Amino acid sequence: MTETTISKTGVIGLGAMGLQMARHMAAKGFTVYGADIDPDAMRRASAHGVHLCGSAAEVGERSEVVVVMVATDAQVDDVVRASGLLDRLRSGAVICISSSVAPQTCRDLAAVAGARGVGVIDTPVVLGQEAANNGELTVYAGGEERWVERATPALRAFGRKVIHVGAIGSGQVAKTMNNLLLWANMCANFEVLTLAKALGADVPKLIEALGHGSGANWSLSRWGAGTGKWAEKDMDVALDIAQHAKVPMPLAGLVDQLAKSINQEKMKALLS
Repeated sequence: MTETTISKTGVIGLGAMGLQMARHMAAKGFTVYGADIDPDAMRRASAHGVHLCGSAAEVGERSEVVVVMVATDAQVDDVVRASGLLDRLRSGAVICISSSVAPQTCRDLAAVAGARGVGVIDTPVVLGQEAANNGELTVYAGGEERWVERATPALRAFGRKVIHVGAIGSGQVAKTMNNLLLWANMCANFEVLTLAKALGADVPKLIEALGHGSGANWSLSRWGAGTGKWAEKDMDVALDIAQHAKVPMPLAGLVDQLAKSINQEKMKALLS
């Protein structure tokens, strides 16, 4: 696709992930505007060259592409509609919903924004905090091609790959499917390594060996580095989507229960 030129971007939500997105865009030459309700997050962002704004609306007034990275569907809706962001964006601007939310939330907001000449695409990211820190996230983009094309230069500042997977909401579907596989693998890895340790295996050596076999997987290669922090939210989203689609997911239901019982301390304990 042909990329369009943008120079001014915004980030609303300057937490662990949003800060890194803003930092990489600033480092790549974009003028970045940011807002967050946490004063400490604002100070950290300022130290990385982000121009601080007093509200989401002010970010919108100054930006051509705005990345929204907040926690919940309700917060995304509030940022886009109630905060005044949508009212202040110029026609042709693009909102990138990088929060992990329901596909329908993105569709609803895209319909409202489209009537005002503003694009909304969903751009959730995967590969975790380390990839965010290094500017090597994978971005799953859903939405009209013209809006994805316009936002891509900004997304590539922090995304090693920006993959347009379909219509609005498709990015959220892709991330949810990715996370289903991730947590299924993590649960399987945990059971396997627990058994291996009980049998007296050298777990770090076993992990290295399994990495060369047919059971290799991404989460096993990084065992102990992940936190398991988002298992509960990820699985709740996946099961809610499945319920609305009326698709039975018995394995996902089991993974949901298992994943919620695994944390970073338990994973690391297998390595000691």
